[in-house]
Amino acid sequence: MSDAPVAVVTGGNRGIGLETCRQLAALGHQVVLTSRDAAKGRAAARRIGGEVEAYELDVTSVAGAEALAGHLTARYGRLDVLVNNAAINYDTWQRVSGADLVQVRQTAETNVYGPWQLVQALLPLLRASRQARIVNVSSGGGAIDGMGAGTPAYSITKLALNGLTLMLAADLRQDGILVNAVCPGWVATDMGGSGGRPVADGAAGVVWAATLPQGGPTGGFFRDRRRISW
Repeated sequence: MSDAPVAVVTGGNRGIGLETCRQLAALGHQVVLTSRDAAKGRAAARRIGGEVEAYELDVTSVAGAEALAGHLTARYGRLDVLVNNAAINYDTWQRVSGADLVQVRQTAETNVYGPWQLVQALLPLLRASRQARIVNVSSGGGAIDGMGAGTPAYSITKLALNGLTLMLAADLRQDGILVNAVCPGWVATDMGGSGGRPVADGAAGVVWAATLPQGGPTGGFFRDRRRISW
């Protein structure tokens, strides 16, 4: 097996996820690019080239998380970086008082429970790494400081993801696993829309958190490598 770090990036076929895969691959990581659509994942991996493997994954599936753990165990024997990037439903059309709670629950399955169950399924592999890192791609919309009434499904699930980050950091500190949340800022992606900054700039902060040295911060919320308010 190669000594190159192994990184899993969820929602890796487009936007921040794709650029994170590209930047990690450029740094020498063996990247497992996951996506719900297998064909889109393969096409994205081909565009990057190098040590990038496409893997079909629905982050809401318990069986899918367990299958990924089995695949990683057989092929790599460890996991060094987990980037929980997959997210859905930037619901700008809703206000919290009238939000469709069915949508909110569905959003939570991907944005909160998906990352949570992936960490649980992949934890033995992360513990087998000498320098494991977990990065939860969050949003300033999930910070209590400045939270408004809009995008309720997205914002409340990102708030929960931030809380999960804090709890995981506390729980895994003794294992030497650094866990941080990163807001990539307003980026020009399919979800963020036009007018945002370049995708590469947003992904750079994610890659920074994924490659922190030993003794780096854990349990933080960052944008552009700087701590921001929760």
